[in-house]
Amino acid sequence: METDTAHAVLTIDLAAIVANWRALKARHPSGGVAAVVKADAYGLGARPVAAALHGAGCRHFFVAWLEEALAVRDVLPGAMLAVLGGLVPGTEATYTAQALTPVLCSLEDIDRWQNRGEAILHVDTGMSRLGLAACELAALAADRARLDGMAIRYAMSHLVASEVPDDPVNRLQHGRIAAARAMLPPWKFSLANSSGIFLGPDFASDLARPGAALYGLNPTPGQPNPMRSVVHLMVRVLAVRDIPAGATVGYNATWKAERPTRIATAALGYADGYHRSLSNRASACFDGTPVPLVGRVSMDLTTFDVTDHRGVQPGSWLEVLGPHLSPDDLAAAAGTNGYEVLTSLGRRFQRVYRTA
Repeated sequence: METDTAHAVLTIDLAAIVANWRALKARHPSGGVAAVVKADAYGLGARPVAAALHGAGCRHFFVAWLEEALAVRDVLPGAMLAVLGGLVPGTEATYTAQALTPVLCSLEDIDRWQNRGEAILHVDTGMSRLGLAACELAALAADRARLDGMAIRYAMSHLVASEVPDDPVNRLQHGRIAAARAMLPPWKFSLANSSGIFLGPDFASDLARPGAALYGLNPTPGQPNPMRSVVHLMVRVLAVRDIPAGATVGYNATWKAERPTRIATAALGYADGYHRSLSNRASACFDGTPVPLVGRVSMDLTTFDVTDHRGVQPGSWLEVLGPHLSPDDLAAAAGTNGYEVLTSLGRRFQRVYRTA
């Protein structure tokens, strides 16, 4: 491993992230492909990720909040850096000073941004979170003067169910998007998220906005993952002990040995983002072979049955994420999604960024 002192090492493959972005560009010939680096680039480090993508030629970036934009502005010279969460009152001058692009989500946002320049206009077509509702869009269409002094770089909407290609909501939303665009000037449009890029030309636009697929999550659930793996998490075994049949492991004795068993205690717990819901359900890997998690995941420690793996000793390393265990695999065991797995990755890991 990279160090003799770390209890866990998280390797993030920046070259794979860049390769994933290029692969998504090839699948979206109708227009550009941005990079969504919100939530600290899905937990992987917004500054190194954004810098690597910018170095590869990406010139459109999205974050959720103004603070996130300010944290990466200096590593994205000349790039469009847009904030998805709407225009918080009183922040207008900061956007201007830092050359940031607000995503306007309401008529109030529009009114505050008059005569301030470039923006993106978000139209809600089914998510019912942010974006102009149908009544607001109608009011804007009837009063275009509200757009005075601003340049709408893109209008945008957000897909509801793109990861399920045969979900009827996709066709319903496609019709709503077409109707909304007919009410607007012929602005460029931004639509597809990661899975939306794989829905085909009906969901293409002038700018796609992938996030999860950049970071190796599968944008086509139920099908082979077309994206490259990005994360590799290895954790150190702290102790190995033999317990007799009938002995229990961990808090509340939720697991009992049915045979004489070797238990490896690893430096990993829910304080590191390794979800407690994985208790008695997940596995790690040793030399590419699964070792089952037994007992409760605790704050700092997790226990694995290594009876059939005599090579596991104190100081050995277990793979928690990597070539044999994807974030989507771990998410399935935890009853969540890969997004939550990545964004939960803890700050106690030693992080190593690989560029080649």
